Order: sequence, then C-alpha cells, then structure tokens
Amino acid sequence: MQTDLPTECDVVLIGAGIMSSTVGVFLKELEPSFSIAMLETLEDCGLESSEAWNNAGTGHAANCEMNYTPERPDGTIDISRALQVNVEFDLSRQFWSYLVRRGAIKEPRSFIHPVPHMSFVHGAANVAFLRKRFAAMSAHHCYEGMEYSEDRNRIADWVPLVMEGRGGDEPVAATRIITGTDVDYGALTHHLVQHLLDQPGVTVHYKHRVTHLLRAEDGRWRVEVQDLESGDVRPVTAKFVFIGAGGGALPLLQKSGIPEGRGYAGFPVSGIWLRCDDPEINKRHHAKVYGKAAVGSPPMSVPHLDTRVIGGKHELLFGPYAGFSSKFLKHGSLLDLVESIRPANVKPMLSVARDNLDLTEYLIEQVLQSESHRLATLDEYYPKADPGDWRLQVAGQRVQIIKPDVRRGGVLEFGTELVGAADRSIVALLGASPGASTAAFIAISVLQKCFADELTASAWLPKLKEMIPSYGISLIDDAALCRNIRAETARVLQIENIAPPATGRASVQ
Repeated sequence: MQTDLPTECDVVLIGAGIMSSTVGVFLKELEPSFSIAMLETLEDCGLESSEAWNNAGTGHAANCEMNYTPERPDGTIDISRALQVNVEFDLSRQFWSYLVRRGAIKEPRSFIHPVPHMSFVHGAANVAFLRKRFAAMSAHHCYEGMEYSEDRNRIADWVPLVMEGRGGDEPVAATRIITGTDVDYGALTHHLVQHLLDQPGVTVHYKHRVTHLLRAEDGRWRVEVQDLESGDVRPVTAKFVFIGAGGGALPLLQKSGIPEGRGYAGFPVSGIWLRCDDPEINKRHHAKVYGKAAVGSPPMSVPHLDTRVIGGKHELLFGPYAGFSSKFLKHGSLLDLVESIRPANVKPMLSVARDNLDLTEYLIEQVLQSESHRLATLDEYYPKADPGDWRLQVAGQRVQIIKPDVRRGGVLEFGTELVGAADRSIVALLGASPGASTAAFIAISVLQKCFADELTASAWLPKLKEMIPSYGISLIDDAALCRNIRAETARVLQIENIAPPATGRASVQ
C-alpha cells in the first residue's frame, strides 16, 4: 500500500523516471534531512522513456554516434560536442560507482553490461569521413583504445552479421572501442527509486497525476495532485519542484506560469524498432553498430544494429525508424500537441516549421514506409537478415525542444535544456537525447542552477566530491585524472577498460 500523500515537503519530483530518480538521489545524499515526494501517473517507475524497450540504452558516450562529430566547411572534423557528451557519461559512471560502493546497487550487471561501440560506413565518401573522424578522435586521450579498419576480414571478426553476404568491392570502414556499454535505464531507475524509498522522509506515489502548479504567497509551490484511482485531488506544498516528466514536462512547465517558460513548444517524434528474438542470431552479434543518419533526420533516428541486455536476456534491435505522433508520451494523449499550443509559442512553432522542411519531409517518408522499406534499411547493416526473424517493437516518444529566438522566431533543439524560475524554486527538464546517459550531469546542473548557495566547502561540496570525484575538474583537459577515473569506475561497474597504449595512439588496421 502506498504511503498517504503528504501535505507539504521540501522537494516534489514530478515523474518517476531516470531523471527524477537521479535528481532525487543526489538531493537526498547531499541533504539527508530533505523530505521528498515523487509523483508518477503510471503504476510503476521507469515505464516511459526510461524503460529499456523505449530507450536506446547505448550508454551514450559519443563513441559511435556520428551526428556528434560534424564535418566543418573546411573538411576537418569537429569533435567538441562528442568530447562534452563523452565526459558527461563519465559523471554517470562515477555516480553509479558511488551507489555500488555504498551498497545501494548490489549487482552492477543488473543494469550495465560491456558492449563494444562501433561506427560503420560504406561508400568512398563515407569512408573518407570516418577516417578523418577517427584521426581526430583517437588523437585525444578521451578516445584512447579506439580502433579503425577498412579491412573486410577484420570488420567481419568484430561483427560477422554486418559483413556476411556483403558482396562487391564497395569500400567499407569501421571504428570500434571496447569500453562501450549497454545500460538498462528501466532497471537502473528501479534501483534508484528503491534507494530513495529506503531513506526516511521519502514517499513515492504511483497513479497520481499533477493537474496544476500554483505559486503560493510565501514563494513555495502548491502542487495539485489527482489520485487516479479515487479521483480525489489534494495539494502538496513544496519549497522546490523538479519537473522530470519526459515529454510531459512541457505542459507542466506551462501550467507553472513562470515567465522563463514563455514561448517554449515541443515537437514530438515517435520511434519503432525491428526486434530479433532468435538467440542463435543474437549471440553472433555483440556490438552497437551505428551508421550515418539520413539527411534531415533527427538524431534519435541514427540507424544502429544494437546489442541489448534486457532483463538478463541478450536481445538484438535495429532502428529506430522515426515517425510522427501528436502524443508527448507513449502512454499520453493524441491531443498533447494541440493542447500545448499557446499564443506565445505559435510564432516559434511556425518558424521551426518554415526552417525544417527537410525534417518534415523525412518524417512523412518514415510514416509512409512499408515493411519492405524498413527491411531494405536493415539490409544495409545485416545483408543476410531474414524478414521472418524480425518483428516491430514500438519505442518511446521524444519531444524535441522548440524555443523562442529573437532573430529567427524559433529554433528546434535536439538536446536537453533546464528551464527554471529566477528564484530557483522550480525547474523543468525539456528535450531528449542524450538524456538518460547524462542524467548525473543533468542532476549536477540542477544543483548548480537551483542550489548554488549550498555548493560550498562548509555545506554540500565535500559530499558531492565523494560522489563525483572529478567534480570541478575537466576530464577533457586532465588526461591523468580521466584515465584514473575510468579505470576505477570500470572496476566497480565490471565493465571494460583500456590501459593507455605506449604510443598514446589508438590502432589502425
């Protein structure tokens, strides 16, 4: 039986996914006296974008995702975004390692597994791009151990399914780094929520929907909550509110009425996987193989032949195929998009529609795709795939950010953004990828944005540095600390690590 809804508390977390649970654990570890109430519409935690089948689960470290490494006009490769995402994942690794050492997570293999990350391309132009990309990345200590090959036999050793039946003499190339991981964020969310429930002063309330957010005269927030089983509506008063409800965050931000959220809108993108459950096929592929995204496609649609470990079972997915749905959540309403329209966000939405015709065209093509078209895309990464071995699996919804822009009217963002009140009493997390993989970075950003006064040597800072040993130091700049952190977190999390090679460079084969 669920604990009764409190009438007041220090912190309200809206949503019971990887984001809210991560923010909640950080706050409770740093301030054990905090009383926290977590509110979730569904019947359990981690059932929306955090759930394993809804989430790419790559443990995004920008090892294989080529959309993070664009080619500049002069032909060089910009790896700055990749480096940022790469070290943000290190923060998650440190956070999870802290919880394992603390005993909050008993078995790391219950949520994280070592799986090599690979990029694969074919065609002379794409091979030239990947060769330059490898040269730029492998020169940096963050990508020590990355391998590159244009040799078909070598690539076949890495990923047999990708090369079997691949005829002709078309150039191919691949990079591989064995320190990659697969993460079941649904399982991890359950660990985090259970850890919160084990602490005094924490309550979790499923089948409870937030209907209104009202600022009280004393600056606190009155959160109106409907019990979906009884229909009763009760208020919870909180000093701080974190809106971590995935696609549902935008409507709640709008309900808060804070001026900082004025003009924001959302563009929902749905996804579909092809899923193979044949264990004989699945055991022959052990890697996450990412290709290049089609021109105009959103980042979440980068094609990949993806090893997953879900519920302890080895799975193989391909996709995702993008689509359009007006829902903001997989379990949401078809009216979500329409109901999010406000006078202040009409102009940003129209501006984005005007400036992103290629994306609109791409989504229309994806929606109209037949099964044969989907299988033809799979054939590029698994030439001998038997259509009978694959079935559709609906993925989660992603709501990309449309934000107001003085010059252009509105811009479409594919990352994540924290939008909060000036008095730091409420903050909403909008956006999607890389999302779950950088949850610890996002939680730290919440601390810096809303609790900066507590990040001092006499308050939270010593504990935060215990949780995140690299806090305040750039792993992009500090090679020695980066290597030490990765070696230690790999040991605790039981994942692969690579000692720096004597030459300081990755291998080319």
